[in-house]
Amino acid sequence: MAKFAYLSKLRWTHVAVAIAIVAGAYMAVNWWLGPQVAVEAVIKRDFVQTVVGSGHVESPHRVDIGAQITSTVTRIPVNEGDDVKAQEVLIELAATELQATERQADIAVTQAQARIRQLKELQAPVAEQALRQAKANLQNAQSALTRSQSLFNQGFIGEAALDESRKAVELADAQANSAQKQLETTRSTGSDYAMAESAVSEARAAADAAHARAKYAVIKAPMEGVLIGRNVEVGDVVQPGKVLMTLSPKGKTQLVLAIDEKNLRLIALGQKAIVSADAYPLQKFEATLVYINPGVNAQTGAVEAKLDIDKPPVFLRQDMTVSVDIEVARRLQTLLLPAASVHEADSPSPWVVRVESGHTAKVPVKLGLRSGGTVEVLQGLNQGDTVVSVVTSTPIGARVRTKVQPH
Repeated sequence: MAKFAYLSKLRWTHVAVAIAIVAGAYMAVNWWLGPQVAVEAVIKRDFVQTVVGSGHVESPHRVDIGAQITSTVTRIPVNEGDDVKAQEVLIELAATELQATERQADIAVTQAQARIRQLKELQAPVAEQALRQAKANLQNAQSALTRSQSLFNQGFIGEAALDESRKAVELADAQANSAQKQLETTRSTGSDYAMAESAVSEARAAADAAHARAKYAVIKAPMEGVLIGRNVEVGDVVQPGKVLMTLSPKGKTQLVLAIDEKNLRLIALGQKAIVSADAYPLQKFEATLVYINPGVNAQTGAVEAKLDIDKPPVFLRQDMTVSVDIEVARRLQTLLLPAASVHEADSPSPWVVRVESGHTAKVPVKLGLRSGGTVEVLQGLNQGDTVVSVVTSTPIGARVRTKVQPH
């Protein structure tokens, strides 16, 4: 029994020694081969550089709608978010006083027109009759003067009687001239007629103003669009200058976004972009860069840009938040590397740690396009080379084992 126990103990001793030898050999191999590090492989494929920005949907302009008179709101047949047509009624205001003013103005026009009829139908004929009478009186006075002159010459009447005949002629002549003037004023070229016509024009202008003012009681949509704002309710007393509704006109829709000024050198008019609304992230649509603000916002360090939407999707709404990827450059079958593998990437002399025959080596590189955490390698590396990530602390020249990270 003791012999069996001795043999069992000896066997476990041999096992322990074997395990220690294997572990020592494994550690020795690992020491000799170096630590295992994650590396990135240089690959070749098509590459697109984009500038990313966030913005919102906006029409090229908005229309603020307000009242032109002070009145009380009696009806609002539309709601915020409704599609409205041009000249569709948006707000109705109390118009009792305006309608009364309209009727007064129309009556004033009728009265002014009646004055012209009175000139034509009454005053002009009376003036003509008065002129005929005055001319007849003048002829009689002239005949009487002729007779008086003859009698004076014959000595039958004195100087005083002759003077009376002369005065009678002068009076008749003055009356005839006055009748002639009165008749002329009633004709179309006369002053009374001109004043009557002026009164008609003035009354019509006042009536037009009254009708126009009455129309202010009905506020209509100036154009087709969508109501994106409403700040009024039935019963409110509105005044000129207050915005009651905001209309987004139908037509071209734009995206307005802020781009970091460091990307200003990359963007240009006409560049294409892929857009997604935050509310519908899986539904992409295209847009075109059409405007770049010449100034930079000093507080945010951003540049305002606008894009036209080639085919606006039906779900797009005013002020929706959107994410935009503007394509600024494209390369076909170029060498690419994760940006996290490049040391001093923004310096004039970027470099990487390449694994060569199991050892790390510092290799200077020349970079090209950059986008989405990926950089283009123009010089210094070849397809299939493996590079150690910047976050991995590995001395240059050290022996390492590599584990390629999937892209």
